[in-house]
Amino acid sequence: MLRLNNPSSHGFAAALMTHISPQCPLIYLASASPRRQELLAQVGLSFVTLPQQIDESHHINEDPGHYVLRLAREKLEAGLHDKAYVLPMPVLAADTTVVFQGQILGKPANLAEAILMLKLLSGSQHQVLTGVAIAQAGKIVQRLVSTTVFFRPLEESEIIAYWESGEPCDKAGAYAIQGLGALFVSRIEGSYSNVVGLPLFETLQILTEFGINSTKLLAGAAV
Repeated sequence: MLRLNNPSSHGFAAALMTHISPQCPLIYLASASPRRQELLAQVGLSFVTLPQQIDESHHINEDPGHYVLRLAREKLEAGLHDKAYVLPMPVLAADTTVVFQGQILGKPANLAEAILMLKLLSGSQHQVLTGVAIAQAGKIVQRLVSTTVFFRPLEESEIIAYWESGEPCDKAGAYAIQGLGALFVSRIEGSYSNVVGLPLFETLQILTEFGINSTKLLAGAAV
């Protein structure tokens, strides 16, 4: 992973491209999420971070699927217009949310909100939705991915102890399946990486439309 700090010209970009091989970045990631960065690194996809700040407010009566696709598209558009976007590579953006019976569960602001959210999820099922958007040279491809997650029944004492671990504070739905939150999950239907924050299979499917496939990633991982 490489972070560019507003290079001033395409000449700089060309020079940079000649000096970072063999770990040449293949995409821009319009996100600061460490979880998305870790997932991309897991499959050998080198990238340049291009984090974007947008208004993530939910519109009144907005469908959850439309919501995550809209935010992914807005992050993508912001990345495409970022002055740091100088290398001729696709831009990847994504947004993930937790949905319980049509209700979007954001990040808990305090213990009371975490208890409320996790009691809703306790002993039930919910969906994790991710909108993925990738673009280059005027071509934009988007996809919505859904995973169903099943929680076992939770005790309030567990929820409080989990909150005190610090993990749920910045997580949609007040849990992280890749961390201690896995203690609550009985099973899932669909993509695990989607619940973490980026559906790898579907993302790589889209990237093949931009000339990046598994053969190229595996070749780059060869020692």
